[in-house]
Amino acid sequence: MMNKNLLNKKITVIGAARSGISASMLAARKGAKVFLSDNGSPQLSDYILNKLKTSNVILEIDGHSEKVFDCDFIVTSPGVPIDSEVLSKAKSKGIPVYSEIEFASWFSKGRIIAVTGTNGKTTTTALIHHILKNAGFKTIIGGNIGEAFSNIVEQTDENTISVLEVSSYQLDLIDSFHPNVAIILNITPDHLDRYDNDFSKYISSKFQITKNLGKSDLFVYNKDDENLVRNLNRRGFLVQSFSALDTNFATAFLADGKIYIRESDNIDLPEATAEKLNIVIEVNEIMIKGIHNYYNAMAAILATKFVGCDLRKIAEGLSTFRGIEHRLEVVRILNGVTYINDSKATNVRSTYYALKSYDSNIILILGGREKGNDYDEIKELVKERVKLIFAFGESRDKIKNFFDVVKPVVVCNTLDEVVKEASKLANSGDVILFSPACKSFDQFTDFEHRGRIFKELVNQL
Repeated sequence: MMNKNLLNKKITVIGAARSGISASMLAARKGAKVFLSDNGSPQLSDYILNKLKTSNVILEIDGHSEKVFDCDFIVTSPGVPIDSEVLSKAKSKGIPVYSEIEFASWFSKGRIIAVTGTNGKTTTTALIHHILKNAGFKTIIGGNIGEAFSNIVEQTDENTISVLEVSSYQLDLIDSFHPNVAIILNITPDHLDRYDNDFSKYISSKFQITKNLGKSDLFVYNKDDENLVRNLNRRGFLVQSFSALDTNFATAFLADGKIYIRESDNIDLPEATAEKLNIVIEVNEIMIKGIHNYYNAMAAILATKFVGCDLRKIAEGLSTFRGIEHRLEVVRILNGVTYINDSKATNVRSTYYALKSYDSNIILILGGREKGNDYDEIKELVKERVKLIFAFGESRDKIKNFFDVVKPVVVCNTLDEVVKEASKLANSGDVILFSPACKSFDQFTDFEHRGRIFKELVNQL
């Protein structure tokens, strides 16, 4: 880890988006000389430009000059590939390169709960934060959700619990980032274009979250995920698991419509030593529904209990958490038709979980930008529960070609067209489920933008 004293240090930050700007401002507040460089043409507000200027951050856009390499180290935004030309050149020159989450963690006080996984990490992070806040803990939330950690880390003190969503991109370049609780919810193929289409590299990236765990830190994992179990390495830290299948050994498990937790005097070996069972909550008392959310809830239970939250307060938090925007969000019910915004479903596995949440009469909206989606994963669910598919965006033809023999597919160019046509064909009792299974970058800036547009279109009906 670099010395936390950054006074007069020369720091280059790569990427002038949310994380890069936050890291630049943090470095400037710590007395560093900051050079912020972006290969593109980011649209920065006058407010941001003025903040950078008054903080003496030098901004470079439309390409990386040689000035990038005149520094003590580089902090990079998660959106910049680790094998990009600029980072590869920095490494060849022996310049240390750190992710923004790593850099911010140097200034963190108190404890950290870090959550990763291919799916569910935003919901789980928000849920943990909600439970802790509801129970009276001092807690902040950020990382890959909401505020960049660099923007909020100075709010922490010794009593703070920072709840962070961390992506594989953020974990790729950590060095000393040290959560006290590390959670991996699941691992399925995603972002493989970033990892040379090598799934093992993506798995290794996720497991970076355990890199600096010590003997008094806790690792929480999904015992029903084969990729997790196959790659699990206990390495001297505490381990607890959650499961909807294993009622005999998992630390938290789902059975008979209830979530149980297995108590143990030896937290390191709950599977071998625990005898006492406690019912934490009945799932019908949890506001967010679906098996995927019960997995998220079990992970949250283990994390919050470990940092000192009692089970009564945990149950209270679970029963009052309303979910997050763009994840199975009920937009409105109009003429008996329920409109669901699940724009955060940027891969097939997320859409699988969304389909599992509704039994039948689904009008499914798919589409956007994708690379190598395997729709076989949802084929049977579509057969069982979906009555009609709308396909839009770049992937519309691929979606139509795959599902045409399964269910009727209506092809549209834009989301506006989809919403209008779907509303005409829907009957009372139907669910119009916007769960795209694709990324948003063909027509939108991100999934949040896409979700907001969907909600605006629905509310205009």
